Amino acid sequence: MTAVAKINGAVARQSQEQLGERHLSVVDAIAQSAGFMGPVFSSALLIPLVVGAGAAGKGAGIATPTAIIIAAIGVGGLGWIIAAYSRKIHAAGALYDYVTDGFGKRVGFVAGWLYYGCTLLLSAAIVLLVGGITSGFLQSAYGVNVPYWGIDFSYAALLFSLLYFGVKISTKAQLVLVSLSALLVLGFFLYVIVKGGHGGNTVRPFVPSSAADGWSGIFFGIVYAILLFVGFESAANLGEETANPKRSIPIAILGSVGVVALFYVLAAYAQDIGFGLNMSKWMSSPAPLFTLGAPGDFGTSVLLDFLNIVVILDIMAVGVGAAVSSTRGLFALARDRRIPGPFATVSERWGTPVNAIIFQVALGVAFVLLVHFDNGVFALNGAPQFFPFFAWVVGLGGLGLVVVYATISLGAIRGLWGSTNRVGLVVAVVLGLGVAAGGIFGSIYKTASPDNQWIWYLLAWVAIGAALTIRNLVRENHSATVRAASELLMEASDLVDAGPSESTA
Repeated sequence: MTAVAKINGAVARQSQEQLGERHLSVVDAIAQSAGFMGPVFSSALLIPLVVGAGAAGKGAGIATPTAIIIAAIGVGGLGWIIAAYSRKIHAAGALYDYVTDGFGKRVGFVAGWLYYGCTLLLSAAIVLLVGGITSGFLQSAYGVNVPYWGIDFSYAALLFSLLYFGVKISTKAQLVLVSLSALLVLGFFLYVIVKGGHGGNTVRPFVPSSAADGWSGIFFGIVYAILLFVGFESAANLGEETANPKRSIPIAILGSVGVVALFYVLAAYAQDIGFGLNMSKWMSSPAPLFTLGAPGDFGTSVLLDFLNIVVILDIMAVGVGAAVSSTRGLFALARDRRIPGPFATVSERWGTPVNAIIFQVALGVAFVLLVHFDNGVFALNGAPQFFPFFAWVVGLGGLGLVVVYATISLGAIRGLWGSTNRVGLVVAVVLGLGVAAGGIFGSIYKTASPDNQWIWYLLAWVAIGAALTIRNLVRENHSATVRAASELLMEASDLVDAGPSESTA
């Protein structure tokens, strides 16, 4: 192959590996981060973990709003680091590139391998959850029996459409789903607050000593509160498709953290007083939003149905946000030839990473089939068939993301030292490392089977990434050796062709 042919081939390949035009706005970027965090879903189902419903049996108790505020400050430090990076690097695989900037391409690849592997898992798990929650709601509210796996397959088809026909469509869908569900649920929480819950409004939820175990309980609560914010950084993955990434991405990341943190604090406070500052009742409620919205002091049967619907909408938004992040990450790793190149192929018409999208949706369908035919994979213990495997995968994915958060914070010391305010950087790194370390501790401390297997699966995944890094290094060295030998042969050939007279001239 001639040099000209090689150049033409490289240009053709690059033209097939470019995402769509830069047309996304700051609103689209905010929708991506807020959609991934899923504020309604998290406030409805995850806040009891902050209260103390986790495996360790400890938490912030009635001081849960305080724990969320402290966690938000730590996540804000992480957000500051990622926002600073987003002004410097605008790439589809943003988190992978940030670690590469701080630690080099080999550590960067392993971090990207871990991060986007985990977002793939989270997005696929959401496919399971959408069908499971929707099927249960239809059965309890209307007596309609629709198999969860049938709804899962329908959602998978919808997810493919939203991802394939342009990222602007998917971000707009997230914006509608998140905004609608969040505003409606926020209205309910404010109603509970205005009514004074059970016993009236009080400042006790904002006093650390209110926690049953004092500061020890607060710290345990913070560990789980961090998980409420997972996905805040995902707007950075739209850097190549955003019109003004230096401005839009930092605003999206920091703005979404601030707004969603306020939502969580109001949600936690409303639940706190809604249960009359009774930690036991709050902890024992698997879904506090539905408990408070049921017929009684604050809700009606119609309101309960309504809340179920908006939570389902928010879960869908979480799935779209996670899938957008993971498909962009697969695209970036493939474009750099760290994983097979076909994942970098984009649709000529829509500019979306088509093979990465197919893989993401197929993984979700595979999860559904696995759970259905293996009766939940793990012991059901009275839970619906879809739930044990969903919970296990989400815990595994969340732990992996927090590990990458810690890596980014460490790498920022080197990567951002000469390009941003150093005092702010040190403060952000301390906050980011602290909150990430807490998340890691909470995910592995006193976890029972099968959750105690998370760390081993992550270590195995990292080991595979390290092996791929070594393979890529060997391949790069081999290619460099071949190129050097080829250049020497070409020079020797030129000398031979030149003849004795020219070579001695």
